[in-house]
Amino acid sequence: MLVLKTISEVRQAVAQYRKHGKTIGFVPTMGALHDGHISLVKRSFEENFATIVSVFVNPTQFNNKEDLEKYPRTLQDDVNLLQQSGCDIVFAPEVEEMYPQPDTRQFELGMVAEVMEGKFRPGHFNGVCQVVSKLLTITTPDKAYFGQKDYQQIAVIRTMLSKGYVPEFKGELVPCPIKRADDGLALSSRNQRLSPQQRISALTISKALFSAKDKVKDGATANDLRKYIEDTISFDSNLKIEYVEIADKDTLCSTNDLHNAIICVAVYDGDVRLIDNILL
Repeated sequence: MLVLKTISEVRQAVAQYRKHGKTIGFVPTMGALHDGHISLVKRSFEENFATIVSVFVNPTQFNNKEDLEKYPRTLQDDVNLLQQSGCDIVFAPEVEEMYPQPDTRQFELGMVAEVMEGKFRPGHFNGVCQVVSKLLTITTPDKAYFGQKDYQQIAVIRTMLSKGYVPEFKGELVPCPIKRADDGLALSSRNQRLSPQQRISALTISKALFSAKDKVKDGATANDLRKYIEDTISFDSNLKIEYVEIADKDTLCSTNDLHNAIICVAVYDGDVRLIDNILL
């Protein structure tokens, strides 16, 4: 497995694969890898000749400087984990390599980038598009794998691609199911920052979503579900809700129609911000 630091090195490696007609899978990450990331790597390993994984904490998608500073950075552990998981190339650039000059590009993405995360994290999705467009242009994969815990992010990237912002990428965007711990908690790099008590509190989030989905079978309305989730999560004093949204799973606009819907939540567990979702 190669660990590469520069764009030119990655492009040279990609050119060699292309020269021999080999397919490439790509998994973008910000490091602090867990089983959710590794499930994407393993799927890419199964579906492609070579797999490239980027490990880069992208500063332009953080609207909170403190969150950027606290984001876990565990590159050597990540490399060790990837070496056991079928990865061929780790691309771990420095910020100066990815942004030799400030990236001033603005992406017109419409409503899909303005609701939920877009509302509470202004500028976040523009930063996501900046880095993902760069990474897809550098790696030009046949398939790029994204986890559905960041469901809205996938919708934003799909919109970015449909608007022609990344003409170099002619491959397929592959959404992959949320990976959860045995107790139901959605795996996240931010989980590393949870204290033992916060970890227990965090379980309330997924339990509320699973129970809400069950209530649909009993005829609950969208308003019923929102109230149930808000009441259940708020009962734990460690948790503070940022939003509970029932949205159309395609447009991400708020909806009361549960037949094509997704429930998305963002919750602070102490000072750690967690997101989760469940398709209805």
